[in-house]
Amino acid sequence: MDPLIWVIDDDDSIRFVFDRALGMSNINHRLFTNGNKALEALSEQIPDVIVSDINMPGIDGLSLIQKVHEVDPNIPFIIITAHSDLSAAIDSYEHGTFEYLPKPFDIDNAVRVIRRAAVHRVNQTKKKEETAAPSIEAEDDVEIIGKSPAMQEVFKVIGRVSKSEYPVLIFGESGTGRELVALALHNHSERRDTGCFVSVNISSLPQDSINHEFFSNSDGASCAIERAQGGTLFINEICDMPLDAQTRLLTVLQSNEYIPLGQSVPKKANVRVIASSSKNLEALSKEGKFISDLYYRLHVIHIDMPPLRDRNNDIPMLAKHFLTQSALATDQEPKKLTSEVLVFLCRQPWPGNVRQLKNLCKFLTIMVTGRDIQMSDLPAEFVEARNQQSKVTTSIAGTSKEPTSWQEQLRNWVDGRLRAGEHDILSEATPEFERVMLEAALAFTSNHKQESAKLLGWGRNTLTRKLKELNINS
Repeated sequence: MDPLIWVIDDDDSIRFVFDRALGMSNINHRLFTNGNKALEALSEQIPDVIVSDINMPGIDGLSLIQKVHEVDPNIPFIIITAHSDLSAAIDSYEHGTFEYLPKPFDIDNAVRVIRRAAVHRVNQTKKKEETAAPSIEAEDDVEIIGKSPAMQEVFKVIGRVSKSEYPVLIFGESGTGRELVALALHNHSERRDTGCFVSVNISSLPQDSINHEFFSNSDGASCAIERAQGGTLFINEICDMPLDAQTRLLTVLQSNEYIPLGQSVPKKANVRVIASSSKNLEALSKEGKFISDLYYRLHVIHIDMPPLRDRNNDIPMLAKHFLTQSALATDQEPKKLTSEVLVFLCRQPWPGNVRQLKNLCKFLTIMVTGRDIQMSDLPAEFVEARNQQSKVTTSIAGTSKEPTSWQEQLRNWVDGRLRAGEHDILSEATPEFERVMLEAALAFTSNHKQESAKLLGWGRNTLTRKLKELNINS
């Protein structure tokens, strides 16, 4: 019997796209405008796969999963949502979601996921999987922000592996948020209730003290492994760990034991190891600078953290978040980036990644006296970067390509508003555009309304109506 797919979404266009795609693929399916109607149909028919939005009128997608799984806990759910953040991803997986698709999604990929879920439905056992999970506190996800496709992949992996005990390797440049991901993995695991999250940055320690930090319990101080008992040990920049310490760590991963320095009796090492590296560990292992066995022990699951320059669409929401944080810390009203500044920042290379943006927001909160942050408020290194950009964008004829025309300035304004996540921007722009045109025409004709209307291509009545609508005194 062909699998039956249910698609539940209050958006007509989404249902239309799925209806067309599934129909062309000869996949048996049924459409619903909300979860309540789907629950009513559940009494007469059991689907093999359910595709559902999260936010809908009536019952939401996550509550729907719970209701459906009370009837049949093995129905795969594919969640689609425009609210793509870490909490949404974690919530989806913790409620038993098979896959998580942030909008906008590729319909061909969505159909492939549906086929995979249908196969999973056929092959899965009848054993009921646990879906209960501890509640998620908002502060756990601080600063892990992003709607870019690269960050959505990060959220997916966190959602999938946080409940496991497997080691995780996090790759990425400095400042991309590797420790925050490790902390999220800990906070959404059962180890959150049984032990601490202990973070050790190898690059900040003297080489001769690294073994002592991890494996010595002398002088009344506990080593990192001991402090992390029952919890998670995060080793930042493991690529800089000396070979003798690597050998000891390999023993921990192989036997869940370690021998403290100066002792002969092994001790239990009940820790989950998460490590990060800004260097290619596989290449280092081939050069003999990293133990191959340790690399493969750690490389069970890996997460690639994208640099900020590759997710510049996330910069507006990150900047807003950091400015709000800084304002709260200094008891101020949050500052706001002007469109020109926002566009400029989105075009920067950000060698320091998210950490650099966060520090900039702290600087601006303290140093800028007004509410709106202008280009002149940026620190010296950004002013120099802008000057360099101006030189690069100068044409052969020597004319600058800086946005001097009103069309280019308008384009930058629109770009800034869109990157800031604003909607319905035409309703804001059109009245302001008309206001500027009207005031300029009236000034040019010394307030002669009929002549101004003629210059603008309007009738006298239209001009009078616009003056009233825009509250322009003439």
